[in-house]
Formats: sequence, structure tokens, C-alpha cells
Amino acid sequence: MAGYRRQLYRDDAVVLRVQKLGESDRIITLLTRRHGRLRAVARGVRRTTSKFGARLEPFGHVDLQLAGDPKGELGSSLHSVSQVEGIDLYGKRFLGDYPRYTAASAIAETAERLTPVEREPSLRLFQLTLGALRALAEGSHATTLVLDAYLLRGMSLAGWAPALTACAVCGTPGRHRAFSVPAGGAVCPDCRPPGAAHPAPATVDLMSALALGDWRVADATESAVRRECSGLVAAHLQWHLERALRSLPLVDRGGVPAAPGTLQGPDDPTGVAAPPRAAGVGPPDRDSQDVSRE
Repeated sequence: MAGYRRQLYRDDAVVLRVQKLGESDRIITLLTRRHGRLRAVARGVRRTTSKFGARLEPFGHVDLQLAGDPKGELGSSLHSVSQVEGIDLYGKRFLGDYPRYTAASAIAETAERLTPVEREPSLRLFQLTLGALRALAEGSHATTLVLDAYLLRGMSLAGWAPALTACAVCGTPGRHRAFSVPAGGAVCPDCRPPGAAHPAPATVDLMSALALGDWRVADATESAVRRECSGLVAAHLQWHLERALRSLPLVDRGGVPAAPGTLQGPDDPTGVAAPPRAAGVGPPDRDSQDVSRE
């Protein structure tokens, strides 16, 4: 638009992803506190002389000054980064830790998938994502538990929470042994569809504990229960997203690597395959939702 002058505004954000642009620039995908998910160009950050290139790495919590229309109504959809201050650069703590790095990658990819519309505010998801990365950095709970807690709560924000205390089909209350991803969670004997999984009762208890933040129960579970829980959570998420997450098969869950087309690998206790693609450094924020404390 002729005569349009880009507006400057500030926000804090979690860096979800970076992409190369040209010889020295990057496109940064951000989940911001007040403006939702957006993309911005950081010019010259790949040069060795860049003043803030190291601050714009994945998983960092940063304070930025951006140039562009916050509502996306004028000018380019790509904003420009003019200033960056690091609040807490969690990515530095994950570089030498493969399990935590891959879990953080899955969290960042999930956050991006759960915000399909750019510049649509999603404060609760921002707080949840920031809290999950902080919990990974602190290492107070097992990496896979933090990831699964994030996925369950993210699905709850999206309206996809699996039914755990009542039948997903008829609503009959109680603990039901069968679990069907297409049906929406636990199902009673009358509503159980063919091919439904039969997880151990401890697995369903773990899913409930992670969704509610009961870490006393979650931390006491065995590794086999955690792997089965991870399979159900991942299957449920990817079914509703209608596409597989590229980072989930890479997450180290203490077992064999995931095989192509599956969620957990050859010993996946759920037997649920990935769904087909659908057709067509400061103090923590007080209001960040920490998945390790509730």
C-alpha cells in the first residue's frame, strides 16, 4: 500500500522454528503472548557479526520489537525483527541432551499445529508451551512425562481431550478397559468398536494424572506404563490433527526407535498406527503455566 509505514510493537514469544532465507537471513516462527503465532524475518542473523542471532534459536523465550501490522491487515504477512532480548534461552540446555531436545522439538511442532491461524491470540497455549519448556529445562520430571502432559493439556485446549472417566460414546461413567482413538477415548463394552486397544488400568490412571497435574502418581509409574501411555496420547493427537508429527517418532522413550508409519515402534503396546493424511535469561513469568506444578 502506497505510503504505508510499518508499525513498531513489542511482545514476548517462544521461538518455535527457524528457516534459512537467502544468504544471511532467517524466517522465525514465533508463538507470542498477545498476538498468537506469527512469522518474522530476522535479517543478517546468520552472519558472525550479528548482535542477536544466538537469541533467535528454537525453544528460547525472548522479548522482541517487531515491525509490521499486528493485525495483519496492512503490508506483508512477514514481520521484521528489529530488537531481541533473551529472557531464558532454554535451547542451550538441550543441545547435549538428545531426549530433551527431541521432546522440545515435539512440543514446538505441536504448538505450531495447534495454532493454524496466524495472529490469532492463544494466551493459554503460550503459557502451556512456555511452562513445558521450562519443566524440560529444570529436569524435575521424566522427559516423556512432561511431553505427554503437554500433549494432553494442549488437546484439552483444542477441545480434543480423550475421555478417561466415562465412555466417549454413550457417557456411561466409570473406568472402562477399552480405548478407541477414533471414538474419542475410553469406551464401555457396549460401545467398544473393533480394533480398540486394551491398555492396562495403570496407563489410563497415568493419563488422568498427567492431565490433572498429579505428579505424585505420574512420577511413580513404571517405564512400560509410560510407553503405553505415550502411544495412546500420540495416536489421539495425530488422529485429530489428521497428520503425523515429524518429531514424535524421534523422541527417545527408553525403547526401540519408532518404525516408519507407527507411533512407538515394533513393540508399540497400543497397536495403533499413525493416522492417514487427511484428503485434499531472567525470572520466569508468574502467569506461565508450568506443566510440572499444579
